[in-house]
Amino acid sequence: MGTATIYTIHYRLHGEPKSFVVRAEVMNNAEAWHWASCDAGVAHVGRIGRHGHERTKKTTRPWAEKYGITEVTWVAPKHV
Repeated sequence: MGTATIYTIHYRLHGEPKSFVVRAEVMNNAEAWHWASCDAGVAHVGRIGRHGHERTKKTTRPWAEKYGITEVTWVAPKHV
C-alpha cells in the first residue's frame, strides 16, 4: 500500500451520526458507501479481504440505504 491515504468517512446510521477513518489507495463515493457499510456491520462481505490478494463484493448505496445508512461523505486529509 505505498500510495495509501487516510480518509475520514462520516455517515448516519438510523439517524445517528457516525464517523471513522480508513486507510485506502482510492476513495470515491462508491468506496465511501462500501466502507460505511463495513463500519455499520451490514456489508456483503463476512470479512475484509487481503489487499491485492482477494476480491470482495462491494456494497452499493441502495443496499446500504436498505439498512439505514444515509448521508455518507468522505474527507481527504488536509496537507499542512
